[in-house]
Amino acid sequence: MAIRVKNYLDVPGQFIDNGDIVKNVTKRVVIGSDEGAENFYMRVFTVEPGGFSPRHSHEWEHEVFVLEGKGVVVTSQGEISLKTGDTVFVPQDEIHQFKNVSENEEFVFICVIPKWGQ
Repeated sequence: MAIRVKNYLDVPGQFIDNGDIVKNVTKRVVIGSDEGAENFYMRVFTVEPGGFSPRHSHEWEHEVFVLEGKGVVVTSQGEISLKTGDTVFVPQDEIHQFKNVSENEEFVFICVIPKWGQ
């Protein structure tokens, strides 16, 4: 298998918005089964102003890197502010949610999960 390089914006996004659970989020699986990933998947989420991911937990840890914008991660201990360049470690079974708190900028982050968590 060869090394593969691509721009995340070249990957078609899946827009998700049901108003109550997820709002104004685009998900891109930039490294996954199509690339032959055997252990981890990389996803890029773009959250529009006022948007948010679902409030949830799962059986796996994951790692997040903020590419651009400002947001918060909502935890069982409260909200933690995030900005470009910040990293977040989410332990397994921890309740969490990501929100864009900007009025006019996108909040974009990378999320890495184990393949079996997809």
